[in-house]
Amino acid sequence: MDLQAIQTHPAFNQLARERARLGVGMSIVMAAAYFAYILTIAFWPRLLGRPLWDGTVITWGVLIGVGLIALGFILTAVYVRRANSRFDQLSQLLLENPR
Repeated sequence: MDLQAIQTHPAFNQLARERARLGVGMSIVMAAAYFAYILTIAFWPRLLGRPLWDGTVITWGVLIGVGLIALGFILTAVYVRRANSRFDQLSQLLLENPR
């Protein structure tokens, strides 16, 4: 296969654009959530130190921290699903018709 032909192929350009857009978007979401959590710990620690309900030792900070970990797994699952559907279709199209 000719490298120049692949780089100018419309399916390759679309694949590169979609992967970059999805990756950057997900990175921004994760970074914003993480930094919001860290800034909340730094500037409003009492907010996250409150118990979920009276009589428990589990705080909102712990719950939100677990939520951040879950967000990472969710974003990974979304990326894998997109990669296994749309990105694989574009890759297959590129392999079948390299020009």
